[in-house]
Amino acid sequence: MDQLLGMAFDVFRAAGNGIESIAQAGDRGIIAHTIDYISRRSDLILELMLEHLWLVVLTLIIAVTISVTVGIIISYYESFAQTVLGICQVLMVIPSMAMLAFMVPLFGIGFTTGVVALVLYSLLPVVRNTYTGIRELDPAIVEAAKGMGMTERRILFKIKIPLARPVIMAGVRTAAVMMIGIAAIAAYVGAGGLGELIFSGISRGHQPMIIAGAIGVSIIAIAFDYLFYYGEKRFSVEGSTREGN
Repeated sequence: MDQLLGMAFDVFRAAGNGIESIAQAGDRGIIAHTIDYISRRSDLILELMLEHLWLVVLTLIIAVTISVTVGIIISYYESFAQTVLGICQVLMVIPSMAMLAFMVPLFGIGFTTGVVALVLYSLLPVVRNTYTGIRELDPAIVEAAKGMGMTERRILFKIKIPLARPVIMAGVRTAAVMMIGIAAIAAYVGAGGLGELIFSGISRGHQPMIIAGAIGVSIIAIAFDYLFYYGEKRFSVEGSTREGN
């Protein structure tokens, strides 16, 4: 889990190295320059943050829809599950720049390429957690539902998915935070977002621009993490109540 989250923040290395070197040199002027840049270009930063949010939200909706569906299907086919999870694992370990390079010949430069790459990257956490959440349910609960005459479809939607929601939400949380960081790298192929600030700052040697972009990505990541943490806790309480009943 820590490795997945670490991959999402690879894009902060350039900003982090710059801040570290400045701190070691005792130069605090960069802080003032960064604040000045943010105040002067707040409209641009806000526009890029909205682009970044749109990219992440759209990708997350698509990825969760696909991943939860796949996770449910493979929960009924144990042998097939290992193959699917293995494929998702392979997609996860492909370097982000390599993944984007593979997508360019297929989808060209632009927003679509970034969406497809992010969807592929975010499959593993949600697919694995959906599969695990359903498979690890207490068999006695499922048997009791069958004894009451419930069909498999009703058991899935009334029993399995509601009880597995906390685990599924944990996977969505991991995928979302990871996706926010990788979305910044997707700006390299014209997907837009705060990555444009970071890459432009790197190419120009403009540290306030790099830091402003990294701060924006961090704010979005923290907000999403808190939002899904709250949702995860809420579903955990609901799931415990259902199971207790």
